[in-house]
Order: sequence, then C-alpha cells, then structure tokens
Amino acid sequence: MSVKVRFAPSPTGELHVGNARTAIVSWLFARHCDGHFLLRIDDTDQERSKIEYEKIIEESLEWLGLNWDEKANQKDRMDRYTEVIEQLKKDGRLYACYETPEELGLKRKTQLSRGLPPTYDRAGLELTEKQIKAYEDEGRKPHWRFKLNHTPIEWEDRIRGAVQFHGQDLSDPVVLREDGSPLYHLCSVIDDADFGITHVVRGEDHVSNTATHVQMFEAIGDHVPEFAHLALISDAEGGKLSKRLGSLSVRSIREEEGLEPMALISLMARLGSSEPIEAFNEMKPLIESFDFAKFSRSTPKFDTEELLRLNAKILHETSFEDVKDRFSAMGLDQVEESFWLAVRPNLERLSNIQDWWKVTNGPVANIIEEEDKDYLEQAANLLPESSWGQDTWNSWISSLKENTDRKGKGLFMPLRKALTGMEHGPELPDLILLLGPEKVKERLRS
Repeated sequence: MSVKVRFAPSPTGELHVGNARTAIVSWLFARHCDGHFLLRIDDTDQERSKIEYEKIIEESLEWLGLNWDEKANQKDRMDRYTEVIEQLKKDGRLYACYETPEELGLKRKTQLSRGLPPTYDRAGLELTEKQIKAYEDEGRKPHWRFKLNHTPIEWEDRIRGAVQFHGQDLSDPVVLREDGSPLYHLCSVIDDADFGITHVVRGEDHVSNTATHVQMFEAIGDHVPEFAHLALISDAEGGKLSKRLGSLSVRSIREEEGLEPMALISLMARLGSSEPIEAFNEMKPLIESFDFAKFSRSTPKFDTEELLRLNAKILHETSFEDVKDRFSAMGLDQVEESFWLAVRPNLERLSNIQDWWKVTNGPVANIIEEEDKDYLEQAANLLPESSWGQDTWNSWISSLKENTDRKGKGLFMPLRKALTGMEHGPELPDLILLLGPEKVKERLRS
C-alpha cells in the first residue's frame, strides 16, 4: 500500500510550534515511506479563515523544507460535502436537533450534577412532526448530528497501541451548524476518504474525535486509515504549555528569533521519541531513522533553551558556502571564509556575526584595567615581526610567558579585553590573524 498523509492547518492564524511538530512528523513519515504528502487547508470557517494566514502557513512550511506533493482547499469542495451529507441524511446517520446552546448547556449541567457523562440524550430522534413544526414556527433552525452506532470502536494506533471506545459512551457529534455550514469532523473524513489518505497523524487530544471519525468512514463506505496520536508537548518544567510558548509561531522563530529551520526540525523530529535529540544540518538522517514505534505516550518537554543549543550547534557545523549568500542582507558583503571559520564557534544565531564583524573591523570599547597597561605595552613589543600564520599565537604566548610572571587568566584576559573590548568571544589564535599585526598592536596600546 502506498502511503499518503496530509497536514491540514486552519488559516485562522499562523503556524505554531505544536502544529509544526505534527507537520514535521507527518512529512518525515511520508518521505521515509516514499509516500505522498498532501497540504490541505481547512478553510470551511469562512468568517475566520484569512488568505494572508494561508500564505504565511505555506511560507513557514517552505522555510522548514516541508514540500508538498499536492494541495487542496476545503472551501473548494462544498458541493462534495453537500452530496455526502444528503446521502447520510437518507441513510438515517444524520438527524436534526433543535435545542438552543442554552438548553444544551442546561442538559450538560444536569447530567454532571447527577454524576453522568455529559453526552447528548438524542432528544432530536424523538421529535414528532408537530414538535418540529412548532420549533420552526418559532424561527428555530436545526443543527445536525451524526448518529453513532452503539457498538465497539477499536483501532491499533501507531503510537498508543490498542485503542477502544464504545459508541454508547460518546456523544453524537454536531456536523452541521444551524446555518447549514459543515463542521470540521465530517469534512475532514470526506476529504481523507476522497484523497485516499492512508495514515492520519494528530495530537492525542483528538483521540475521542477519532473514535467518531472511524464510524463516519464506515458510514460513507470507505476504508478507515491508520492513526498515530502524538502526545501533547509541555513546557520545560513539565507543566501545561504556556500561552507564550504555545503561541510561538514558525514565522517568529525565523524572523524575530533568527533561528535556523533545521534547529526546529531537529528538535521536533525527535521530541517525545526514544531517539536522542541531536543537531542535524540536513533531513536525510531524520528521514532514514523515522519510526513511529520510537514515539512514547509520555509528555515531552518543549524547551526553548534546547532549541537555541541546537541552533548554535548547527551553525558551528555550517560551511561558508551554505551561508555566504545570506550575509548580503546583513550588509556584510566583504565576509570571507577565514572570518566565518574564526567566529562561527561563538555564534548562537547567525545574526551574531554582525557583532563579531564590528569587533574585528570597527573600534572596540576600551575596558583595559590600569594595572594591565604595562603588560599590554610589553605584549605589543613582543609581537612576532615575521609573516603571521598558524604558529604566530603560540610563539607570541611563549614569549610573553618567558618575559612576564603572568599565567592563566592573568595572561590571556587582558589580551582578550584589549583586542575585543569583551571578556569572551572568538578564539584569539584565529582572531589575531583576522586583525593583522598593525590592528593588534594598535588595540594593545589604545
């Protein structure tokens, strides 16, 4: 069987880290199986769906490298939904209900107060023609529910293992609003059936929805796809994901945080699995190693610090060829490979290179201590005169050790402060070669 998966975001907002994880896992599974990846825009909610959000979602997926083989919009498939809905009505699987939201709320409260589950009581099935006419004379319009069969619902989940529900324990889901517009559940099932989706990847908060979807697939006479329900992510302390973290969009990670796409891919591809989270510069090893069996039901922790760590590690292993074209946008057209190789071990974000360019090519803040001035003058006088190369640093430091009583931090820190105006930064053996003899001497004596 050829694998076909889908990622189905709603264009009512930007693509956020939680949904991005579903997209990443779905895409890796599809590519691992040489399968088909469908991008389906769930835009049946015409009031809240915005074309600008759809564009941002597509741009976010493209930035992550998640290409799709096919795209569909639900708003273009309304005629098909109507066709299936009318058939389900004829089959007796959809029925009209006339309760107001307030009446439904009161029913739920009553059931809960009696210790009963708040499932719909199927009062709509008992309505007489006279009662229906009375409601319609009041101006009420019905919402429509899908009638669940009170039979066992079972499937073997790719992550959760054997899952079991019973139809009588579930509430018949609303599938049509009072205005006749279809809701997510039935539209999603119809799409999955029509597009031949073989596997559905979603969050574990949809498990009970999946149970109702299984019967919907059966009702429209189609195959039931396999399911994989990912455990929901928590914050770094194991608590519920905060609004700040939960609303972290892929666009903000790209534009505001300035992180690399493979940092987010590396984290989300392994989060919640038995595989170690490592920094990857390319998709290939993640595709080859993908396996749903490695994912756990335990709650994984989303840690922004880990995301930054991965980002730094990726940059530290990135070649000059892979980033040189991005420097022009920063106004750094003169960056050469030697500079990149010298400073990249100190980068957390690519934008940090601007700071090191200023350190190397512009004036630096003078933070030299009074007691170090004579030492720095001596260091300037002991600079090697011959052409500088890889041995220059060792030769210079050896000479300083022989001619001063300094060692350790007292030997190196004054040099770093004088040369960079900072207490940390690029490796000094590389930095002095970037600065050159005249600039090093000038900064030591500033």
